[in-house]
Amino acid sequence: MLQETPLRSVVAGVPGEGKRPHAARPFYILSDIHLSEAIPRTVAAFEHFVRITAEQADSVFILGDLFEYWIGDDMLAEPFVARIATLLHTLSERGIALYIMHGNRDFLLGKRFMKAAGAIWLPDPFVITAFGTRVALAHGDGLCTADHGYQLFRNVARNRFAQMLFLAWPFRWRQKLAENMRAKSEHGRLRPVSMKYDVTPKAVAALFKRSKTATIIHGHTHLPARHREPGGTRWVLPDWDLDHGQRRGGYLRIDAEGIRALPLD
Repeated sequence: MLQETPLRSVVAGVPGEGKRPHAARPFYILSDIHLSEAIPRTVAAFEHFVRITAEQADSVFILGDLFEYWIGDDMLAEPFVARIATLLHTLSERGIALYIMHGNRDFLLGKRFMKAAGAIWLPDPFVITAFGTRVALAHGDGLCTADHGYQLFRNVARNRFAQMLFLAWPFRWRQKLAENMRAKSEHGRLRPVSMKYDVTPKAVAALFKRSKTATIIHGHTHLPARHREPGGTRWVLPDWDLDHGQRRGGYLRIDAEGIRALPLD
C-alpha cells in the first residue's frame, strides 16, 4: 500500500520534537550501504557521513539495505551493530530527523532497532513533500517485477506470520542461513548483469501513476543514474563499497534548488 504524508508533519514527530525544523536545510537520501564488519573502509565512510556530512541536513532518509543482512533485533547485542545504532542516534540528538526503509537484506529491522537508532520506519513505497515537490521513495526491489521467483520470496518474507516463525529460530540458525544466502548472493554478482534483475517499465509507470508524482527515488539495483521516464524523472541511488575494487557510493541532496547527486566526501 502506498502511503503519503507531507514531510514537515512527519518531522514534527521524530525524537527531538520541539526543535524548530530548519526550513532551508536539505534532505539527504541514500541506500544500499550494506554495513558489516567485513567492509571497514565503507563503515568509516558511513561514520563520516553521519558525523560530518549530515550535520547540515534537516532529514536523512535511508532507503533500505543499511546492513548486509538483518536476522532480528537481537543483533543489537553485537558490539558492531550497537555501535552503528548509537552512531545513528546522534542524528536525532542533533535535531536531524532519520527515516529508515526496509530493503531486501534488512527487512526484519524492527521497533527495537528503530528506537535504538532514533529512527522512524518508512513504508515502501512512500510519498514525501520536499521543498514543494512530491517525491515517491522506494527501496526498488518491488519494481523488479520480471524476477518472478524473487517477488514470490518477497511476498512470503514480508508476511508477519512467516517472520514470527523465522525469528523463533535460535540466533545461530538464523545467522547460518543468512551467511549462506549472502555467499550465494556474492557468487551471483559474478554473473553478467541481466535485465531480469532491473526495474521494469510497467512497474515504474504504475508507481508514477499511483503516487501522482513526477519524481521517483530508489536504490537496490546498484545502477546509479538519472532516468527520463514517460511519467517523470527516476533517480537510482548508488550502493556503497570502498573496500573492493573501484570506489562506489554517494547520495542525493534535495533543497530549494532541486535534486542533485553528490559523491562521498
